[in-house]
Amino acid sequence: MCGRYASSRRPEDLAEEFEIDRGKVAETVTEPLAPDYNVAPTKEVYAVVTRPPQDESTETAGERQLRVLRWGLVPFWAKDPSIGSKMINARMETVDQKPAFRRAFAKRRCLIPADGYYEWYPTEQLGKNGKPLKQPFFIHPEDGSVLAMAGLYEIWRDPTREDDDPQRFRWTCTVLTTSAEDSVGHIHDRMPLLVEPERYAAWLDPSRSDPDDLRSLLVPAAPGRLEAYPVSTQVNSVRNNGPELVEPLPLDQPIEDA
Repeated sequence: MCGRYASSRRPEDLAEEFEIDRGKVAETVTEPLAPDYNVAPTKEVYAVVTRPPQDESTETAGERQLRVLRWGLVPFWAKDPSIGSKMINARMETVDQKPAFRRAFAKRRCLIPADGYYEWYPTEQLGKNGKPLKQPFFIHPEDGSVLAMAGLYEIWRDPTREDDDPQRFRWTCTVLTTSAEDSVGHIHDRMPLLVEPERYAAWLDPSRSDPDDLRSLLVPAAPGRLEAYPVSTQVNSVRNNGPELVEPLPLDQPIEDA
């Protein structure tokens, strides 16, 4: 799964990376997010979307936007938005069959930018409770590039708010996962699905809806592209944040039992 990640890029950097009109970013990101090295479920995150044209008669492909969404997808039919905390990942193998994700997969796909993500590996070292301690690893592109995780988004209408309330719509998202490729599979058996730059437009295109066609756009990271190294157990707590969380530790350093 993908349950934590790091995202430190500025909106203007993401606009350049994902070919978004920088002049319009301020319209969709009114309050830029601070660099976050410990992104956890229910936090606000950046996502790249292509919104369909409002006039269906036009032949334009829609507008690519950078938006702030909440991590944890709330299905359009949900009565309680708290369900989103359980919808942070969607398995690619079944995404087009699950009621929570089926409609979003067909029409509302996004890219979720990340510096890298965290996974925990159980070790032979025992903690104070007698259970094996888990070593967190940071997994990121070896060349330092942006990780474009494949995601879905939904727009949930809050029935308790009035029609003129600007907070009546909640934008939420989830990360698609697949079986991990060999170089990181020994840490965890699942990993985020990635979208390569030449496939951004096709993945974001809301007019494409064939499940097999969409699956063909997504691949696990190419072998050797991702680097994994151990990091401090400080990342275990969402209260901790800062670039020190992604600093590598020596492989032989004992795990701190927090």
